[in-house]
Amino acid sequence: MLVLVAPGQGAQTPGFLTDWLALPGAADRVAAWSDAIGLDLAHFGTKADADEIRDTSVAQPLLVAAGILSAAALGDIAEIGPGVVAGHSVGEITAAAFAGVLDDTAALTLVRSRGLAMAEAAAVTETGMSALLGGDPEVSVAHLERLGLTPANVNGAGQIVAAGTMEQLAALNEDKPEGVRKVVPLKVAGAFHTHHMAPAVAKLAEAAKALTPADPKVTYVSNKDGQAVASGAEVLERLVGQVANPVRWDRCMETFKELGVTALIEVCPGGTLTGLAKRALPGVQTLALKSPADLDAARELVAEHAQA
Repeated sequence: MLVLVAPGQGAQTPGFLTDWLALPGAADRVAAWSDAIGLDLAHFGTKADADEIRDTSVAQPLLVAAGILSAAALGDIAEIGPGVVAGHSVGEITAAAFAGVLDDTAALTLVRSRGLAMAEAAAVTETGMSALLGGDPEVSVAHLERLGLTPANVNGAGQIVAAGTMEQLAALNEDKPEGVRKVVPLKVAGAFHTHHMAPAVAKLAEAAKALTPADPKVTYVSNKDGQAVASGAEVLERLVGQVANPVRWDRCMETFKELGVTALIEVCPGGTLTGLAKRALPGVQTLALKSPADLDAARELVAEHAQA
């Protein structure tokens, strides 16, 4: 069984869309999305520097567009035949498009609203996120809470992402939890999936009212608790609430294991979730779609592991 996954914010790098836009029809498709949401995705995906694409209101639509575009280059979702789809943080909106819960334009419209609302919430207080590498999760979580930080992403494979004010993160750098090898600041502009994002939830809920979700056509696994969600309305409700609640990617991967997943493909800009899967899901074949050069290998994996 194949799972198709989409990465979250921080995976973007300058120019990462350049090669994808050279594929037939890709530039026109991205131009149409850009017009629909009022953001020049091609510019930000090819010419913008790291600081420009770190902006939450830019990064989030850019990541969803890249994920949808790279999956389309692999083939129609029905042809790819994933048994399961999931996304990390903003990647959940990409996954909702894969599952048919939202069409591509609706997904881009929703993520544009999400990015703007979260950027506005992040501007209230200077906050950020840092990844903890290594250590015991229970020990790390207790340590973070003592420092006033939130374990915003529990990613499995020995990785937890802490979120909070810059002062709290500075304290973490000086006082790491026992067993943690390294604390790595992430390329994000706020403490996502924490109480700092509460103002964004109401705005996203309002934007979601304009959408008509369909029930997932394939198994959709949610960040909230790693559970499969069969209702489109519930998927949309979870997408809204998840902005201010922790991402439980560890539980998502446990569900992949329980469902019998044998291969994982991570859409562009792939790498982060593939790395976690290599450590947490031994025996599962993995592939990251970093560029169109990876498509042939991905198609071979699809042929071997996709649903009949």
